[in-house]
Amino acid sequence: MTPINKLPASAGAQWLLDAFALLRRAPWGLGRLGVTWGALTLLALAGGALHPTLGLALQLGLSLLGPFLFAGLLWAVREVEGGRPVQPGVLFHEVRGEHAPALLATLLPQLAVGVGLALLFLALVGTDGMQQMFDVAAKIQAAQAAGQQPDPALVQSLPVGRVLLCLLLALAAVPVVVFLIFVAVPQVVFSGSHGLAAMRTSLRACLHNLPALVVFLLLLFVTLLALTVGVQIVAMVLQLLIGTATAVFVANLLMMAVLMPLFAGVTYFAWKQMFGAPEQAVAAPTLPPDRIEV
Repeated sequence: MTPINKLPASAGAQWLLDAFALLRRAPWGLGRLGVTWGALTLLALAGGALHPTLGLALQLGLSLLGPFLFAGLLWAVREVEGGRPVQPGVLFHEVRGEHAPALLATLLPQLAVGVGLALLFLALVGTDGMQQMFDVAAKIQAAQAAGQQPDPALVQSLPVGRVLLCLLLALAAVPVVVFLIFVAVPQVVFSGSHGLAAMRTSLRACLHNLPALVVFLLLLFVTLLALTVGVQIVAMVLQLLIGTATAVFVANLLMMAVLMPLFAGVTYFAWKQMFGAPEQAVAAPTLPPDRIEV
C-alpha cells in the first residue's frame, strides 16, 4: 500500500501559490499548452453548431483525449520545475505512451456517475416527464421570442421535486469523482500505477488530507471568481476593438491559458507533498526529444 503523508490544512493554499509561481516562471511555455487545449475545446463546440452529430463526435473524442492532455501538462509542469524549457509537443507526450490504458481508466468514475444519474433521472421522471419538460421548455422559448412573459403555471406542472433530487445527488457525486481522480493521473504517469490502483490511492490521499482539500477548494473558488472578472474586463475592451465574436473567442483562450496549467500545477504539487515526492519520480530522466515532437 502506498504510504500517504498527512499534510496541514495550509498545504491546500501552498499548492495554489506554488502553481501560480510556476506559471509566472514560464507563462508562454505553459500558457500556449492551455491555449491549445482551449482551441480543441472551441473546435468541438463549433462542430456542434454546424451539426449535432459532428459536435457529439468531437466532444467524445476530446473527452477521451482529456486525460492524455492533462498528463502532458503535468510533464510540462515538471519540466518547468526542473528549469527546462517546455516543448509544444509535450502536451501529446502520453498519447503514444505506455500509460494509455491507465489514463483512460481515470474516465471511469465520470462515466459511471453520468450513466447512473441518467438512469436514475429516467427512473424518477420517466419518459412522459421528460417529454413534458421538453414541451414546457419549447413553450417558454416561444413566449420569450414573442416578447411575452412565460406562464408560471408551466413550471409548476413539472416534476420539480424529482428533478431537484437528481441535482442534489449529482452534486453529492462531484466530490467523490474529484477525490478519485485528483492525483490519479500523476500517480499513473510518474509512479507507474495502474488506473484503478491510482484512483484508489487518490481517494485515500484526499480523505487523509481532507482539511487541505477544503482549504484548496475554497481558495480555488475565490481564484476562479477573480480570474473570471479579469477575463470579462479584457473581453469588454476587446469587444470594442475587434468585435463581440472574436473577443469571446480570445477571452475563452485566455482563460484556458491560465486555468489548465494552474490545475496541472496544483495537482503536481499536491501529489508531491502527499506521497513525499518519490525519489524515482523526481530523478526520472527528462523527456526524450523524439517523444515530444508532433
